Amino acid sequence: MKRTLLLCMLAGYSVSFAQSSLVFVFFKDKPNKAAFYANPLSELTQKSLNRRTALGISLNDQDAPIEPSYIQNIQSLGFTVTDYSKWLNGVAVNATPAQVAALQAQPYVQSVENFARNAPGVPKSAHAGKWESPSDGPVSKNLTTFDYGSGSAQIDQINLRQLHLAGYTGTGVTVAVIDSGFPYVNTGSAFSRLWTSGHIKGGYDFVTKGTDIYNTSLNNHGAVVLGAIGGYIQDTFVGAAPDADFYLYRSENAAVEIPEEELYWIEAAEEADRKGADLITTSLGYSTFDDPKYNYTYAQMNGTTSFIARGAGIAVDKGIFVLFAAGNSGQQPWHYILTPADNTKVFTIGSVDSSGASSGFSSYGPNSAGAIKPDASARGSASTTVNNNSTVTVSGTSIATPIAAGGVACLLQAFSTMNRDMMRNRLRETASLYPAYTDQMGFGILNFGNFYNTTLNTSETVKKNELAIFPNPVKNILNIATEKQVVSLEIYDHLGRLITGMKDRKSIPVDDFAKGVYYLKILTKDKVYYEKFIKE
Repeated sequence: MKRTLLLCMLAGYSVSFAQSSLVFVFFKDKPNKAAFYANPLSELTQKSLNRRTALGISLNDQDAPIEPSYIQNIQSLGFTVTDYSKWLNGVAVNATPAQVAALQAQPYVQSVENFARNAPGVPKSAHAGKWESPSDGPVSKNLTTFDYGSGSAQIDQINLRQLHLAGYTGTGVTVAVIDSGFPYVNTGSAFSRLWTSGHIKGGYDFVTKGTDIYNTSLNNHGAVVLGAIGGYIQDTFVGAAPDADFYLYRSENAAVEIPEEELYWIEAAEEADRKGADLITTSLGYSTFDDPKYNYTYAQMNGTTSFIARGAGIAVDKGIFVLFAAGNSGQQPWHYILTPADNTKVFTIGSVDSSGASSGFSSYGPNSAGAIKPDASARGSASTTVNNNSTVTVSGTSIATPIAAGGVACLLQAFSTMNRDMMRNRLRETASLYPAYTDQMGFGILNFGNFYNTTLNTSETVKKNELAIFPNPVKNILNIATEKQVVSLEIYDHLGRLITGMKDRKSIPVDDFAKGVYYLKILTKDKVYYEKFIKE
């Protein structure tokens, strides 16, 4: 009924309005960029500059602010300007063909590009921003053990517990969650640990241009996504990176599907960069819109056509690790990944179930240029997260993505200066299927413990096979084979709880242990080892 009423109202508008489209006006230059280079802190925070320094990324003209007089000139021509991008160096306006010609004639305008793709026949799809079936130098670190409760299976499937046991829980890593609303995040007990520890750093609503991101009338998708990373309920649930810092940005209006949302996301990513975010995670994607003239075809899912894909690629170039959901269209006529998950620089996440099989709804790659997508997968079928005061079970690549993002945040804490291209490649190479892949799962299920161990083992100071445990599985005595002096041992159960500890031992009696999976922390004089064993 709502759609019908809107169509009736729009029927009375003039032909000139019907012919208008959202366009992006690209400016030729940034006349005042020298002032930015002389004082980068006028535009970027020190944390943002530190990221670039650590990763060897130079400032460029994209980082300089847009020329304000150009925006004023556009407004003087009678256009309303609410959205603009310094990275793309331009503004978005609605314009008729005649107005486009007038814009192109301006001396400061490089070009004008229409958002309209003229593809009205593209089938409507469920976009990635919806889950399927909701129901009820030295690195700073602290040894952290958790009772993961109902979140245990999804943490163990990607072998993330090992990083948590080593003290890598996202401390010092800044995550920007760009999504829909975040209702109850400011009041719900499941998020209270984030607030009491000072982990919520700020947020903004780029849809309404305001700060009321916690309004309870907003769609709660963003809150549920945040919960999978930073949510915490004592002895019930722990997110994938519970000690990370967060900026929360709203770019999606769940009530509509409009091309402006691509610009909202780019604006949010630019702000995340300015604040110094290390990671952006987004469980949104686009292929069709309420007005079909803006629809994309699969051929346009090449990673460079859509505005949002171009913006996401620039964010990666700034040293930000960017993750996107592949989409939930696997069982629909349009079964492909969505944009900007098609961009080769972003890390695209597919969904698997508890057995490790691809979720039926998980969208298919590759992108239309043939690049393997998704890159890898995490659990998105019947996954656990939190909302307000309790846990909830949801499905979709929307939830697989923040679970994976939490693991990446832990890696960024452990290997803060690692080249991000190398990090993305190693995540693929340590996934379950590599070097094989599938169009739904990419290179397979992520394995963060494998990444962690293989990265340590490639260090010049660490030789392979310098320590081993046997037998494994074990019934009575677990032995440690190494020439190193063992200073101490600690054993944790599958919930991350400390079971026992001992010193100066290379054998461990486990007769009284219950059957199951355990984690062994071995401290020598110069290194810490983590091993998993099974008690028969």
